[in-house]
Amino acid sequence: MNAGRIYRHIEVEPLTPTIGATLHGVDLARPLTDDAFEEIHAAWMAHQVIFLRDQHISAEQHLAFGRRFGELHIHPAAPYAHGNPELMMIHTDKESFRQNGAGWHSDVSADEEPPLGSILHLETVPKHGGDTLFASMYEAYDTLSEPMRALLDGLTARHESDYTGQYGDHKPQREFPKASHPVIRTHPVTGRKALFVNAGFTRRIEGLSRRESRALLDFLFEHIKNPAFQCRFQWQPHSIAMWDNRCVQHVAIWDYYPETRSGIRVTVKGDRPFH
Repeated sequence: MNAGRIYRHIEVEPLTPTIGATLHGVDLARPLTDDAFEEIHAAWMAHQVIFLRDQHISAEQHLAFGRRFGELHIHPAAPYAHGNPELMMIHTDKESFRQNGAGWHSDVSADEEPPLGSILHLETVPKHGGDTLFASMYEAYDTLSEPMRALLDGLTARHESDYTGQYGDHKPQREFPKASHPVIRTHPVTGRKALFVNAGFTRRIEGLSRRESRALLDFLFEHIKNPAFQCRFQWQPHSIAMWDNRCVQHVAIWDYYPETRSGIRVTVKGDRPFH
């Protein structure tokens, strides 16, 4: 999609042929024209995850940019900034016992209507390390054999969340969600099919025996780790990564202890996945 598009308001620099692009010529601290926004959205749909450097934005500007894409999502349990649960805090330091985003996952896929996309702005990053890896679930689907795609196309999987103890004494915003979704979902904008199970939330494939479900999920969880499906983002202060949860999984690498990695994530509500 948009492979041959000519961009007039932004510059798009692909990271790999499969996934990821850095955008240039965008300053989210300044008013964004409708034409420029439309090109950002088009680049996002084409590359699945996009990156912007040197974005010195306020919380209000971060929220306003997120709302251009739709109503904002509230995480079930994560701490938030400025008294606003739409501003999810992403913070790891020498006192942390865990890091946000450890393990391959799609954000809160256990929601009945999982998030459309996430916009992460990091202000503080470690001197070295702290990268985030992103994997294309389009590519994960496309590289499966035809018989395997035929099997998965008709299946649904149960997604469940449990944030107990993950955020210390912070009181959850709502009940931990649970939902059933198709194993293969169709992207509502691009029309492409994507694998939609992840180790963070998917517990079982419905209609299969426990042993069959475990074997198939283990295969799929390992399949998505193929480096050919991935790009890797090296953070700098005031960088933004923006990923499409409908077709992307990601994992954050915690290799920088005892340094600090900190910022804010704004997440956009999505809709119910469909085959």
